[in-house]
Amino acid sequence: MWTDDPDDYEPELPPSKSQLKRDSAALHDLGQELIELAPEQLARLDLPPGLLDAVRLGRTITAHGGLRRQRKYIGKLLRDLDPEPIRQALADLKVVSADAVRLQHTCERWRERMLAGGDAAVNEFLAEYPEADRQKLRQLVRDGQRERQAGQAPRAARALFRHVRETLSADVDGTGDFEEAPEAD
Repeated sequence: MWTDDPDDYEPELPPSKSQLKRDSAALHDLGQELIELAPEQLARLDLPPGLLDAVRLGRTITAHGGLRRQRKYIGKLLRDLDPEPIRQALADLKVVSADAVRLQHTCERWRERMLAGGDAAVNEFLAEYPEADRQKLRQLVRDGQRERQAGQAPRAARALFRHVRETLSADVDGTGDFEEAPEAD
């Protein structure tokens, strides 16, 4: 039914040429992110076989022009798919990677703090993580301090790092939250 009210008439306009170009560039960028993923991260994504093969091929291309063409091809393949689940999976991978880096840095800070502070720093660590093995920590700290003074390879310091990482990893609840190590004085 036809009405004279202009508010009732909203024509469906196709996307503008600029919007189409922005959408295409976004898909090319998504393809580039897929190409830059580590193989184990790429394996975790649930990608269709054709897209997965194109991404793997893109990882092997070194020529700038060839890589640009492969990115465009991957973008073309992505146009036929819903890219949102892929974007969400990439975001989830980045969160996991950021948590792993944060855990790594926290372990390094605790190790350095214990090697520099001795038993006082070990006691601080044990106050926050009572499930840690006190005797093993103190022995590793003493051995690590001796290695540093003698200029030897840091075997005990590495073992201390591994022990701290195991303790912090066991302490992480499902949210990925754990206490940050205080900065050394």
